[in-house]
Amino acid sequence: MTYNEQRAARLNGLRKSVFAPAATALFLGVSGASVVTPTAVIAQSYSFSSVQIVGTERISASTVLSYLGIGKGQTVSAAELNDAYQRLTGSGLFNTVELQPRGSTLVVRVQEYSMISRINVEGNRRKEDDELIALIQSRPRDVFSPSVAERDAQIIAEAYAADGRISAEVVPRIIRRGGGRVDLVFEVVEGKNAEIERLSFSGNRAFTDSRLRRVLTSKQAGILRAFVRADTFDPARLEFDKQVLTDFYNSRGFVDFEATAVSAEVPQSRDGYQVTFQITEGQQFSLGKVDTISEIDGLDPAEFERVARLNPGTIYNPTKVDQAIARMERLAAQKGLTFVNVEPRVTRNDREGTLDVTLAIVRGPRVIVERIDIEGNQTTLDRVVRSQFRTVEGDPFNPRAIRDAAERIRALGYFANVDVQAREGSASDRVVVDVDVEEQGTGSLSFGAAYSTATGFGLNASFQETNFLGRGQFIKAAFNGGVTARNYEFSFAEPNLFGRDLVLGIDAFYTETTASAYAMFDSTNARIEPYLEFPVSATSRVAVRPFVEGGRISNVDPASSAVLSAEAARGWQFGAGAGLTYTFDTARNAIDPTSRAFLRLTGDVGGLGADNQYIKATALARVQTKVLNDEVTLRAEAEAGAVYSLNGAGSRITDRFLLPASQLRGFAPYGVGPRDLTAGNMDALGGNYFAVARAEAQFPLGLPEEYGISGGVFADVGTLWGLDNNLGGTIDDSMYLRATVGASLFWDTPVGPLRFNYAIPLRKQPYDNENRFEVTISTSF
Repeated sequence: MTYNEQRAARLNGLRKSVFAPAATALFLGVSGASVVTPTAVIAQSYSFSSVQIVGTERISASTVLSYLGIGKGQTVSAAELNDAYQRLTGSGLFNTVELQPRGSTLVVRVQEYSMISRINVEGNRRKEDDELIALIQSRPRDVFSPSVAERDAQIIAEAYAADGRISAEVVPRIIRRGGGRVDLVFEVVEGKNAEIERLSFSGNRAFTDSRLRRVLTSKQAGILRAFVRADTFDPARLEFDKQVLTDFYNSRGFVDFEATAVSAEVPQSRDGYQVTFQITEGQQFSLGKVDTISEIDGLDPAEFERVARLNPGTIYNPTKVDQAIARMERLAAQKGLTFVNVEPRVTRNDREGTLDVTLAIVRGPRVIVERIDIEGNQTTLDRVVRSQFRTVEGDPFNPRAIRDAAERIRALGYFANVDVQAREGSASDRVVVDVDVEEQGTGSLSFGAAYSTATGFGLNASFQETNFLGRGQFIKAAFNGGVTARNYEFSFAEPNLFGRDLVLGIDAFYTETTASAYAMFDSTNARIEPYLEFPVSATSRVAVRPFVEGGRISNVDPASSAVLSAEAARGWQFGAGAGLTYTFDTARNAIDPTSRAFLRLTGDVGGLGADNQYIKATALARVQTKVLNDEVTLRAEAEAGAVYSLNGAGSRITDRFLLPASQLRGFAPYGVGPRDLTAGNMDALGGNYFAVARAEAQFPLGLPEEYGISGGVFADVGTLWGLDNNLGGTIDDSMYLRATVGASLFWDTPVGPLRFNYAIPLRKQPYDNENRFEVTISTSF
């Protein structure tokens, strides 16, 4: 039986069981009217000189007469008398109605519905009384109506169904209190969540069921069903998943894809649904010839063709074509050309499996944006929403620019729903853009526990707000404390300084560590770093970062290296500096959903005012792609850094690089690099230079997708070397290569992704400290 059939059957049974007494009373009322007025069938007409009303308590006689609709001395037929009866019963004011003609007098005998004194909900645990009562129409001090109560019961049941509790039952009861008053009670049996036991697909050939299930927002019920609500059956979510599947296939060249139907069945003796998506994939297309033409006199298309950057032979992706058009239209705006549009004209070649695209530069309609109206934002300021538009009042209207703005508003994460529509303004050549938003919570306060193999057990607490005071500002305060380390952090950012794409922010931290098995000394470090970040291209940004920092090393173990003792003797060091960060990220444009490239370059000059002035530089490059029908994810990373002392005082261990397990797997913290073998503790000292390369593959293990468990393999190679003080050559700080291979287990849990690594060092130095198994667990509650 389908969902709708079950729902109809349940409601029908509810009506029969709950409202049978009321229906019987109504039937007797109708029968009574028929019995006491048998002459109405024979007589052709009536004329009443008076109307006698019996049974009213709170309802006035004028109200009854208004529904009756029969005037004094008016001649009425039997049919008209019946119509008057129907009007009275249909008013919803009376439990029973009788019309009794007595000569020239019409006796109207009624029994009023009771007044609702109080409304209660019983049996509800998942939803509060106030939440449910706010949904219904019945209210205290209103006249009780069985039909309204029935609709209210259905509304409450539908509220539970929206949360996946489709088997919830709601029964309205009345408790008579005397004096014409009743208490209305909704008895709720919440039932269990209706789960999706199985998600399957029919008609898919290019992608497996497991790959398509990862695309959907709906999930199969798994071992985490107590925490994951995405496995509850929700028809609205399934409709959204149809669009998600369409976007997934379209971006991979299947332009004719259709999700033709979604069927949901309940097997016998099972509580869950079996959901099947019936799909038609169609043919996969590649990008054929790409031409750029101009239909505007005097405009050379060659320059526009260069910014399109569409590569023939690649898989056809409508998003790439849209982004090419956006770049071309931005170029037109930069040249001062108004009302210029780029039209994509696509020619199919089914035999070759290609789509030829002609990008035509044409003169668009002369329509301008009259105004942008924003509604629904109770907390968020208008300027926060308006800042996502590249179009302002008076600019040429560009539907693509409006759609892009809508996507940017959604990406803010401030709103549960965003609807952006354009309508005709005060004239045919003017457009008004309506923005309707629905706000959602943007702040979080969390307390938790954490464990890592480096620092052991610890506690953490954090407060974070991404839309501070409705201004779109970001603020975060956090504490992390363990056995050997305590860290305090604060961050604040204004993402739209002066109404432009400028980010002004500040980061600050204070960290204390105590001696451990990895480092036989205490350390204290603090840093305050304001920054200004701005774009230099669609995918690149630059941040300028002045900073002030300070720190010290103390309580060095007497058996430790003389290098550490000398560095501790320098005491507190405070200095100022400035840095520059450049980032490149293709995800900012999301050109290819299966691939991503990321690059970060940093350069700092610091120590001004301290005993050591230095230059420090780091670089990180990362690429990721998916192969084998997106089943396998491949990642590769390269990372390097250098710190150079300018005045010969030399760096301290807190300034140097250490290569933790997150950078070179298979080794303990302070596990590699230059080491003082003459000291009793054989202290690791870090290095002024490092270079690491990492590669890994992540793939499914054949387990049910809803478990969120996948596997991986990896290989790391790296080195850490160089000291300012090697004690006259007694410490070997040469560049020795380390290499490891290993396997990983990935587990996506409701509290965050967990990763378990087992690494085997293949190349190392005899004094290196290994750590073959590594796991990081973080839980919030």
